[in-house]
Amino acid sequence: MTENGESRGLVTLVSDLAQQVTTLLQTEGRLLRAEMSEKLAKVGAGAIEVLGGAICLIAALIVLLQALVIALANAGLGTGWSSLLVGVIVAGLGVFLLRSGAASMNPSDLAPERTQGQLKQDVGVVKEQIK
Repeated sequence: MTENGESRGLVTLVSDLAQQVTTLLQTEGRLLRAEMSEKLAKVGAGAIEVLGGAICLIAALIVLLQALVIALANAGLGTGWSSLLVGVIVAGLGVFLLRSGAASMNPSDLAPERTQGQLKQDVGVVKEQIK
C-alpha cells in the first residue's frame, strides 16, 4: 500500500473510532438517564412512605395523649385502655413505615451501577481498539 493510501486508511480508522466513541457515549448517556430515573422513582416511593409514617406517628401521639388523659381521669381503665391499644398499634405502623421508607432512600442504592459497569467495559474496548 502507498503512503497516501495508508494515511487515508489511518484517517478513516480514526474517524470511525471517533464516530463509534461518540455513539457509545450517547448510548451510555441514555442508559445513565434511564437508570437515574429508576433510582429517583425509588427515592420518591420511600419519601411517600416516610411521610405516611410521620402522619401515623402524629395521629398515634394524639391518640396516646387522649388515652393517657382518659386513663388518668377514669382510673378505672375502661375506654382509656382501648384508646391506648389503638395508639400503640398506630405508632407501630408509623415506625414500620418510617424504617422501610428510610431504607428505600439509602444513598448507596442510588449509584448507577449498571452504567458504571458498562462504562468500564467500554473503556476496555476503546483501549483495545487503540492498540
